[in-house]
Amino acid sequence: MTDQEAKPKRRLVAIMATDVVGYSKLMQADETAALAALAAIRNATQEHIALHQGRIANTAGDSILAEFGSAMEAVDCAFALQQQLCSRTEGADVQVRIGIHLGDVVDKGGDLFGTAVNIAARLESIAQPGGIVVSAAVRDAIAGKLVAASRDLGLQNLKNIDEPLQAYALIPKAAALPGMLRSGETLELPSKPSIAVLPFENLSGDREQEYFADGVVEEITTALSRIRWLFVIARNSSFAYKGKAVDVRQIGRELGVRYVLEGSVRKSGSRVRITGQLIDAKTGVHLWADRFDGVLEDIFNLQDQVTASAVGSIAPRLELAEIDRAIRKPTESLDAYDYFLRGLKAFHQWTRQDNSEALSQFQQAIKLDPAFTSSYGMAALCYYQRKGNGWVINRPQEIAETVRLVKLASELGKDDAIALYGAGTALAYVVGDLDYGSALIDQSLLLNPNLAKAWQQSGWMRIYFGDVEAALDRLSRAMRLSPRDPDMFDMLLGTGCAHFLAGRYGEAISWAEAAVRQQPNSHPAIRALAAASAMAGRLEKAQDAMSYLRRLDPGLRIAQLRDLFPLRRTEDYARWEEGLRLAGLPE
Repeated sequence: MTDQEAKPKRRLVAIMATDVVGYSKLMQADETAALAALAAIRNATQEHIALHQGRIANTAGDSILAEFGSAMEAVDCAFALQQQLCSRTEGADVQVRIGIHLGDVVDKGGDLFGTAVNIAARLESIAQPGGIVVSAAVRDAIAGKLVAASRDLGLQNLKNIDEPLQAYALIPKAAALPGMLRSGETLELPSKPSIAVLPFENLSGDREQEYFADGVVEEITTALSRIRWLFVIARNSSFAYKGKAVDVRQIGRELGVRYVLEGSVRKSGSRVRITGQLIDAKTGVHLWADRFDGVLEDIFNLQDQVTASAVGSIAPRLELAEIDRAIRKPTESLDAYDYFLRGLKAFHQWTRQDNSEALSQFQQAIKLDPAFTSSYGMAALCYYQRKGNGWVINRPQEIAETVRLVKLASELGKDDAIALYGAGTALAYVVGDLDYGSALIDQSLLLNPNLAKAWQQSGWMRIYFGDVEAALDRLSRAMRLSPRDPDMFDMLLGTGCAHFLAGRYGEAISWAEAAVRQQPNSHPAIRALAAASAMAGRLEKAQDAMSYLRRLDPGLRIAQLRDLFPLRRTEDYARWEEGLRLAGLPE
């Protein structure tokens, strides 16, 4: 064995330890019931660990040790598991205790070892049956992000742990299960936007389609759960309402969510129609509605299509609704997330003043919550926006700050798709590292394949590399996922630039004109319109666009183009420079 192979692998993870209580007693009274209860608990535990992106590391008897990439996922998993087990009737005397700790572990062949593992197991041992006990590290990591209260258990002397450890019992606020709130009582909303995806109603009269409707709901729930700024109620909680006629406002109160997604499935012959609608649970106002049609023969592809379209449409609607809410919120009561939303609002205005405002808001969000990694990615994108529009103040300083933000976003936000796509975009465009920038964007798409912005920037990467058809495919997917995106002009512009590099100047003009109509102040869009018009022989149109561009950016020159448009292929630069030179841009 080499030294490298022998060296243990260490990493920081959230560890969840579970143990079954009451199993031995039930075995003596009713062996069959005990075995059935244990099997049900194991299946539920495995299902929830997988659903929350966890991994089972060690097992011993009826105990399970699992690892998660974040404390939030571990706690979400614990609550969802306890809630499901609480609602079962068979083997009800058999319960589970759960302990969770956040710490450094040693990985040997997939098994986890170390003091952190022991702490999680000891925390489980002091939990009440059906309860959850966490360390101070976990409580701090989830503060303000979970609909739960914590009860201080004080310093605990845990077996084989040298120092006393502060422990907390986690309790779902207002009693936990749907329908168990006291009259007039409401679950407190989490600090970030929250949503429950209700079971879709089967209107077909065909019970065989029940599994399909449930599958769609589960896929949408899982996809939404990948969005870090969103608090998503676990499927098991939402399915407590299956078959019940309950007002969405009541559901919002009982689950503690701001938004509810509901829908239906109707089958007619071999055709299936699925409808969905997003509702503000507080006001009952419908924010979004759509329908999807397909054939049963391709039922799983249809399910994927519904999921991608629904999530791609819902996420921007939620973002816009949350931005409106944040703008109405008094400035003296702002928290990190609201600063982030205000930053998004300003960023999408695409003016120099709004760019500075957006950067300031993202910096405030980072100051309040250094672990809010999406803010690092968006702050880096502010420098990308500055460079593309000629608003750079101090280039060396802005490059250095972009590198710093990218490093933080990529290291702290390994599971944050927004942080990674923002970091990758800025790294490629501002710093010029196309390869690593593209890799970060691809990584963000692995985390959230429904993130339209990542597909948009992936399209731009393909333009820089000269792969025009791949660029068009990615940009088309971005537009399909987010047809009302505030940055739609950039998707239109990318499509126009791809056609330009392919020599299809007429199409390039049409797409560039559409981009300019949506965002008249976008320097890149005006440059594309001028270059495409010149190459198409429409010199008057090209000169008009160039005249407008020179008023916005009088210092622009041909010599700056290589920096403004990081194309890898020499022939693509030549085409670009020729078009702008013909349009009247000075050397």
